[in-house]
Amino acid sequence: MNNKERFLSIYKDKITRSGSEKLLHFLEEKSDFFTAPASTKFHGSYQGGLVEHSLQVYDCLVDYLERRRVNDVYELSYSDETIAIVSLLHDLCKCDVYKTQMRNKKIDGQWQQVPTYVFDDMLPYGHGEKSVYMISGYMRLTREEAFAIRYHMGFSSSEPASQVGKAFELFPLAFALSTADMEATYFLEQIKKNSSMKNTPE
Repeated sequence: MNNKERFLSIYKDKITRSGSEKLLHFLEEKSDFFTAPASTKFHGSYQGGLVEHSLQVYDCLVDYLERRRVNDVYELSYSDETIAIVSLLHDLCKCDVYKTQMRNKKIDGQWQQVPTYVFDDMLPYGHGEKSVYMISGYMRLTREEAFAIRYHMGFSSSEPASQVGKAFELFPLAFALSTADMEATYFLEQIKKNSSMKNTPE
């Protein structure tokens, strides 16, 4: 099962609220969600990187919320639908913002024209808040879902630290999603890079 197939399987199984089918139609037919990168040069900076990253965040969030301490001490519990929504759709803002341009790059001592991604957002509405805005055009989010997506960048965002901290305090799902996002970005991406290097012939 490839990433698109797995995303569709989870989405259709877990997300059933009103408007979810129209949102999925947008993702499949009217956006580049399944082919877009997740960034220009950092995590997931390749075709299909966005859907792959979204699935990684889903896996990390599911795992985080299954931890004994999270359940027994923090007493966090969310529906399968909420978990799928905030993780699979947290970076919806990255649809249709990455364009391909040819740039010069020195390869083996020779300058060559190579395709690279550049960021060109025609709807500059922020990051997490833009994802909330886009999702809300199709289906309603709970307040905690909206805050989780809005603040999933955590303290690495440009928001005042006190504001991020308050959002985490009021909406623990925001902290959980931010933790899953960082784990996917910094750990899983590095594991993938290391694996790729090991499999590269010398």
